[in-house]
Amino acid sequence: MATTYNNWEFKVQPENNQVVKYKKIIHEYLTKEEIKQLHEKSNWKGFLEVASVWTWIAFAFALVGFFPNVFTVIIALFIIGGKQLGCAIIMHDASHYSLFKTRKLNDIIGNIFGAYPIFNNVEQYRPYHFQHHIATGTTDDPDINLVKGYPAKLAGILRKMTRDLLGLTGIKADLGLLAMHTGFIKYNLGNLVEKIPQENRPWKVILRNGYYNLRGPILVNLSLFLILLALGKPLLYLLWIGANLTTFNFSLRIRSIAEHSVVEDTNDPYKNTRTTYANFVERILFAPLHVNYHLEHHFLQNMPSYNSPKMHDMLLARGFYQHGLLKPNYWEILKMAVKK
Repeated sequence: MATTYNNWEFKVQPENNQVVKYKKIIHEYLTKEEIKQLHEKSNWKGFLEVASVWTWIAFAFALVGFFPNVFTVIIALFIIGGKQLGCAIIMHDASHYSLFKTRKLNDIIGNIFGAYPIFNNVEQYRPYHFQHHIATGTTDDPDINLVKGYPAKLAGILRKMTRDLLGLTGIKADLGLLAMHTGFIKYNLGNLVEKIPQENRPWKVILRNGYYNLRGPILVNLSLFLILLALGKPLLYLLWIGANLTTFNFSLRIRSIAEHSVVEDTNDPYKNTRTTYANFVERILFAPLHVNYHLEHHFLQNMPSYNSPKMHDMLLARGFYQHGLLKPNYWEILKMAVKK
């Protein structure tokens, strides 16, 4: 069976089409008028979402700039890593055209303030991510490798987190992105490596792909460096690269586990995705831009993230979470992820 979305075509088994299942269920809890209201977008709210991420990034740079020591560097790395995850969520929301009212604004802001800073782009991410929605938790899900394998032994989880924080995961991920952008492997952020045949493929095609996909990320990162240079603190850019290699991948791992790991039934829309409440610190590290309301997102995937709390309250009051997965914090998620 083929599913078409924004001129892209996806292969999916009929029984795996989770989008169809989500649509059937959500109308049991929300009226058409309520769904329409939840889908309403606001440009000023979208800009506030983006500003909230970059204000924290600016704070982290300023913290080390004014008080340079090991302690502030560690704090800044975790804040920036969490907010680089925020950049990924800006890219994610823009890929759904849900951050702003117009498609053009979603593409421009989604790239400049979301995808490009973390060496990605909305155009490649959008079709890839839609495949995740239509096949959530199944073998057709391109993100399945990020969430399978849990619960796992504590030693194994600690090894993965250690690799994240030492930069080993980041180096592998960034080399993979380079190979994707230049066309050596297919675009996949879920640790699935699928090589693209290179026979009779001239270098000018490789260079052209690299130029097209990397010009934006290079220009935005160069701009960030030049801003710090103009402020007299060019070495602060090392925090950005350091976080991208380390804490960003740590935050991404915890977020992925919370959303789709250790679930009860990958074929049941109630049970294959989880919403997790987040405190102040957890919102900085793992849950930017209301991404922790992830079950709500899957049921109304094009709803602006700033409407997720409202939708959650409506579903909670109407008994949805007698069936849906909900956890009080990220610590509970980590305990579930450890094999007893």
